[in-house]
Amino acid sequence: MNKYQMITSLEEHPIVAAVKNDSQLEQCIASDCTIVFILYGSINTISRLVNRLKRAGKTVFVHMDLIDGLSPREATVEFIAKEVRPDGIISTKLPLIKCAHTYNLLTVMRVFMIDSMAMENVSRIYREESVDFIEILPGLMPKIIRKIKKMTKKPVIAGGLISDKDDILTALGADAIAISSTNADTWFM
Repeated sequence: MNKYQMITSLEEHPIVAAVKNDSQLEQCIASDCTIVFILYGSINTISRLVNRLKRAGKTVFVHMDLIDGLSPREATVEFIAKEVRPDGIISTKLPLIKCAHTYNLLTVMRVFMIDSMAMENVSRIYREESVDFIEILPGLMPKIIRKIKKMTKKPVIAGGLISDKDDILTALGADAIAISSTNADTWFM
């Protein structure tokens, strides 16, 4: 899948299942969500998790910062790209994003919007071609979603604290391309 196919997929199905345990993995497989963010696992289990989701027809992203046993190094990205073979990665670390891009993986830069310094850091991402999508947390900030999208010219995914239909509609109404949520109830809306 390339970036433009991903955008089309998100426009058709704007809810991303962010999976944090095996029980949620099964719920995700039963959902209509086409894109999945894996937020758990270890170096010993990540291949199995990715393969299970891919067999179910899902597009899979691995959150590099949350997989036990992985270090924030280029060799780790190479291992994930060549051995695990997800469709993309998520990280808060720009060097991992840049490296993943060289392996033709889609990339999601996760940013915690906690203060004006975070906004300044995001403002630098617009020049970064290796960042395909920006995920902002918490995702319940319509003005910030609009500002980041305008500033970076990149698709924005709103994540964190999204728990009901109103939250989803607010984020999408603020021009987020999608929302990501660990709340399985949102996967079936």
